[in-house]
Amino acid sequence: MIKQFKNNIKIAALILSLVVVVPACKVNNDEFFQLPDTEGIDAAIWDNEGSVQLHLNRVYDVAIPAFPLQVVPDRYGTHIASDENYFPNGDANAQAALGLQGVLGVNDVRGLVGNQYRGNPGDNKYWDIARCNDAIDNIPLGTMPLEKQRVLLGQYRTLRAMTYFELVKVYGGVPLILRQQLANSVYTEGRKSAKECFAAIINDLNTAMTELEGFAPDDSNGRGKITKLIAACIKAKVLFYWASPQFNPTNDPKHPYVAARWTEALTANKEAYDLCMAAGKRLMPNYIDIFRTEGTANTEAILVRTYSNAIANRGHQGEQRNRPTSESGSYNAMYVPTIKMLDAYPMKDGKPRGTSTAFPYDAVMFWQNRDPRFEATFATNGSVYPLSGNLTRKQWTYNNAVSESSGNAVYVKRFTTPTLAAGSVNYTNGLGGSGMDWIDLRFAEVMLNYADCLNETGSIAAAKDLVRQIRVRAGVVVGDSDYGLGLANSTADLRTLIIGERQIEFAFENKRNADLRRSRTMHLLTGNLQKLEIQLVSSSDRAVLEAVTGGVMFRDNLNVNDKTVYTKYFRNVTITPVFNGYSIPEFHYFYTFHNDFVNFGANIFTTVGWPGGTFDPLD
Repeated sequence: MIKQFKNNIKIAALILSLVVVVPACKVNNDEFFQLPDTEGIDAAIWDNEGSVQLHLNRVYDVAIPAFPLQVVPDRYGTHIASDENYFPNGDANAQAALGLQGVLGVNDVRGLVGNQYRGNPGDNKYWDIARCNDAIDNIPLGTMPLEKQRVLLGQYRTLRAMTYFELVKVYGGVPLILRQQLANSVYTEGRKSAKECFAAIINDLNTAMTELEGFAPDDSNGRGKITKLIAACIKAKVLFYWASPQFNPTNDPKHPYVAARWTEALTANKEAYDLCMAAGKRLMPNYIDIFRTEGTANTEAILVRTYSNAIANRGHQGEQRNRPTSESGSYNAMYVPTIKMLDAYPMKDGKPRGTSTAFPYDAVMFWQNRDPRFEATFATNGSVYPLSGNLTRKQWTYNNAVSESSGNAVYVKRFTTPTLAAGSVNYTNGLGGSGMDWIDLRFAEVMLNYADCLNETGSIAAAKDLVRQIRVRAGVVVGDSDYGLGLANSTADLRTLIIGERQIEFAFENKRNADLRRSRTMHLLTGNLQKLEIQLVSSSDRAVLEAVTGGVMFRDNLNVNDKTVYTKYFRNVTITPVFNGYSIPEFHYFYTFHNDFVNFGANIFTTVGWPGGTFDPLD
């Protein structure tokens, strides 16, 4: 692998010092600076705002998370596996390797067969950090006006903090490189403690908040740029994680629980919430519009990755990967929900499934009487799913339905654009698709992070108020139990309710895996992943349903909300995968490093719990 780096770039010593800890096997071949080494860069480049901005743009490009599935995040999707998606992927090895779809074996993380933890468009997070380090060290040496330096440095520091945070979430303590690494230098200090890493991340964000004071780019050319508000929200999230069970366990005698962390997290999350309110951040009126509205009209979006379907190579395939086959889509298996995910949605009054008298649950008519976010997220068999400008279009999901793929009882529709014509769905040759921005952080997450901190510090009523606002926006009715919140009257009860709230509020926003890890609840999941399929009662019914009279198929006039009608033609079938059920050992809350980096790196030690592991990720 080192030879590969030498072939790519001449600064092999620098690359070695940076990549010894990250499971990536190549560096990007489109670097902004194609020069022998960082010392060889003309110092004048740091005097020019335009050249620095181009460099910064590339850091944004590799550091800000992409629209889901635009980048393969790692081998077999290990780091995004959860109880949210079924994702068998048709591969026996993948089935065994996916975190919650079988025992995640040692070699699946440590093996030599192409394992990569990327999670962003850059193949190597330490290379992304190196870009930030180069700028942070050199910009102050240049002649740009101090005011311009300040704003640029604030963005670089925030991006560096974000990148380290993503590493620490997965590995605990990691090598902490905060200065430009010269071509003849090799990092030998090994993994730092999680505490040191979090302290460095917070220091970057505190400094960035000061440097970004007053920076307010306009939406026309500044959407997606980091501001003080964004830095504050990320800081709040980082401290929230530092206080959470993954890093602050309650039952580990070696690492005593630290209540003060929750107090510190509360202070930071209140500040972030208050800054959001002052900046006019509010929940979008309609949940379904969150990923259908861009720019200042989206009052909920905070940190976004901008896209365009009209600018070459700035689009994505999100629309295609969410649309059904009949609308030019190629629906991705990662969007197939598990039955556990479908069951997670409460009833319309906020009470858990099957516990509401006013809104009863029927396992056959499973979509009825649910939290309105269910309908906003999923298209079920025979439901109205506007696409290609057809506002009355119905989606059929029974197996072998004409023009559709089989095996999808429901489609995730949150990330599609109803007005986009079928002919414009595909993103090809760098153009097309919806071009919709990806929202990586939105106000609802700030609210729920804050609610969690309030709950853990004894302010249950205040925490409930924030959750209540989110449920009211969703369309949940007050019922006889305060939107379902009346059932949670202790810190423990509300903790469980909030983690469930996050599951449905952020459905398929690529947050469930991190939430399960942060809360140390992943190893508690039991049973097999299962999915739902819709089959015909009789195979001969297909001809009846798809018969056309007057240009309309017979099925389109069916009232599928009438149980008698529905069960005449359709039956729900539970599909159990062939691979094993949940089996996640606790030491998997922190992964270890790829064998290459342990063997070739300087003082890089294996994580405790893994074979030969000596490094405690929480020390």
